[in-house]
Amino acid sequence: MVARQVDPDRVFAALADPTRRDIVTRVLREPASVSTLAAGYAMSFAAVQKHVAVLERAALVTKQRRGREQLVRGEIDTVRAVGRLLDDYEELWRGRIGRMEELLAEDSRKDTP
Repeated sequence: MVARQVDPDRVFAALADPTRRDIVTRVLREPASVSTLAAGYAMSFAAVQKHVAVLERAALVTKQRRGREQLVRGEIDTVRAVGRLLDDYEELWRGRIGRMEELLAEDSRKDTP
């Protein structure tokens, strides 16, 4: 399998919809056909197929033909890549908070007689 570059904009746009988040959760647990997925929602098969297509473009799922059905599998590598990106942001902000705490401590020491 060829590793695809993760596009965070596509991933976050895809995950902005609660139905798509639910689909990703379901297929990360266990691959499912589009028909099986569609049975779990109060929407048409075509609507679920469109949600799966958005997730596929974001590399959050892949589809594989199994007979007449399309088997949808979750792509944990994409989830991990986006998780690492969020970890980097968290580290950045924790560093900024740490620096603010240092500055406040310095300031309070200056004010203490």
